[in-house]
Amino acid sequence: MELNINTETLKYIFNKFDHKSDYISHTELNSGHINNTFLVKASGTKNYILQRINHNVFKDIPGLVNNKILISNHIRSKYVHLSEEDLSKKVLSFVKTKETNFYYHEENGDFWNVMIFIANGITHDVVVDEEIAYEGGKLLGAFLNATSDFDSSQLIDVIPNFHDMSFRFKQYAFSLQSALKERLEKANIFIKIVSDLKTEMHILQELKETKVIPVRVTHNDTKISNSLFDNGNKGICMIDTDTVMPGIIHYDFGDAIRTICNTAVEDEKDLSKVEFNLAYYKAYEQGFLEKTKDLLTPTCVKYLPLAAKTMIFIMGLRFLTDYFNNDVYYKTRYPEHNLDRARNQFKLIESFSEKFK
Repeated sequence: MELNINTETLKYIFNKFDHKSDYISHTELNSGHINNTFLVKASGTKNYILQRINHNVFKDIPGLVNNKILISNHIRSKYVHLSEEDLSKKVLSFVKTKETNFYYHEENGDFWNVMIFIANGITHDVVVDEEIAYEGGKLLGAFLNATSDFDSSQLIDVIPNFHDMSFRFKQYAFSLQSALKERLEKANIFIKIVSDLKTEMHILQELKETKVIPVRVTHNDTKISNSLFDNGNKGICMIDTDTVMPGIIHYDFGDAIRTICNTAVEDEKDLSKVEFNLAYYKAYEQGFLEKTKDLLTPTCVKYLPLAAKTMIFIMGLRFLTDYFNNDVYYKTRYPEHNLDRARNQFKLIESFSEKFK
């Protein structure tokens, strides 16, 4: 979402926070699709991340910010041996406003928060080798391990039904009823695939609902660009915790694999380029299990591959649903953009299934 904001306004908002420094300059960071994020250079030894949280997407921003603070503080409590200075280089550290909230609420409805910028950290938009996949797996595993003893019932559901398969199938069923005949015909093969996979794609949800797999703190946006690395490609921490909420680890693991192991971009039309990268899967899983081996039950480990397949499927289903709804949710550049995205995800499932035989 584009945001037109002049320097004086941004400086005014930044100075609502108790950072005890002076604004020097700012740069907008364009990595996110929902929020607006700025790197603010300030006097003193620290720079800051100033973020406008999109209240059109997130309906309870005070609850969202409270989630972030609770989890950050819990992770910080694991490093009692570190100074405040060193903590701010390893864990997300948020800054209060001068009125002691962790967010500033503008009269126009916008919400802002500030955290300390972790210097010398780098992110990757795509995985280019097994080392990055391995380190990314370790980072997610470390995050889940550090938050495993936190009572997830203290967190709000930032996006209700986000990974709920039954909810996604209901949306899909409604879209079929109103879809244009032409679109139904073009997507006929995928309607059959969805029908064939329906039972299997509900397995994780059933295991969650019967408490075979426990609900815990989960990140819920585990694409590789939300893993922060140092200059040697060693993991620092997970970032962008706006969607931290209760869930099962399979959502986080599966979504990471979905984005890491596709050999093509998400809307690649040439399906011959779409393949599931098994080497990256193995590297990510190895790092993940190194950090979670004392946390996960044998049942949890058993269903990690299904988690990958399920999260690929749920995105394919959402793209297909939006295609039948005439593209009202995802931004599209041409009439069949969502159908191409769905084709891509279902081809990835096919490649995944072949690799895991």
